[in-house]
Amino acid sequence: MDAQTKAELLATGRVAIDEKLLGKTTVSTAGPGAGKVGFFFSSGGRRVKLGADAKSPLKAIEKDGKICIYKEDKLLACGQIEEELLHCPEQAYINMTETCIFDCKFCPVPKLNGRVKSVEEVLDMIEKAHDTKKMKAISITAGVDETVEKEVERAVEVVRKCERYHVPIGVSVYPTINSNKLLKEAGADEIKYNVETMDRQLYSALCGEQDLDFILDCLSEAVRMFGKNKVCSNFIIGLGESDETAMEGIRELVRRGVVPILRPATSHPLRKKEVNIERPSKERILKLTRFLKEELDQAGLDTRLFRTMCLPCTGCDLGPHRDLG
Repeated sequence: MDAQTKAELLATGRVAIDEKLLGKTTVSTAGPGAGKVGFFFSSGGRRVKLGADAKSPLKAIEKDGKICIYKEDKLLACGQIEEELLHCPEQAYINMTETCIFDCKFCPVPKLNGRVKSVEEVLDMIEKAHDTKKMKAISITAGVDETVEKEVERAVEVVRKCERYHVPIGVSVYPTINSNKLLKEAGADEIKYNVETMDRQLYSALCGEQDLDFILDCLSEAVRMFGKNKVCSNFIIGLGESDETAMEGIRELVRRGVVPILRPATSHPLRKKEVNIERPSKERILKLTRFLKEELDQAGLDTRLFRTMCLPCTGCDLGPHRDLG
């Protein structure tokens, strides 16, 4: 699987596959893909996360001990299904709060009535992941159950109690006025606050309960406190933004020292009437990721230096350095 093929797989995002081939399946509890069965496919040193969907134009079959993905009669890639540890390979990546008081129109989480894990439950999951001897990082994320401040407090408690594992710890929560300070003091290594979109008109329509400027300020502060190649942000592509708006948003984040993670938009049936999702094409994914790589290189930022959360995983995105090279 080369970068072009991975971009094509990401553009579709799902594949028809006999779920018996998947072994233990998982259902995402965070973000636009929440509530859907997914699996990791590894080929040629690259990794992609795909949804299982019988109606997909792509089909995966087992052949000679490998999983081969076809588009009609054309073979796209052969590889292996990669085992998850928690949410992704080699990481204990845990969503503490599977619900949210915010109502971002592209995200099904507020509609799914998910559960809230206790700190003790999260710590028990991490301990079991550690016992497998496969855990290379701990990543904590959360929606918002009651208040943003309470979620930060819970994340801080988890981080403090996980230093003993001596692996890097990343945290992705909604920021507060002192979340950077609290998480840094607790021992977090990397931070992700999600802008979701840098198109301000779209942001107001889709995430109107939140303040984009506040998130940007918190990201800039995080760069100052955590350092270079330590701060990133999910940037969804396919919500209606133009390439020009996306590129300007990439420039602004990179100028702040923040690494954007270009995430192809996912349409969810619980949100179909509230947002117009157009998943980006293979060509658009490649174009914007190449632009992102150029901007990162000029700024001396390198996605390969991140050790937690989405950037070392690369399952849901085309990596500007790990995939494009």
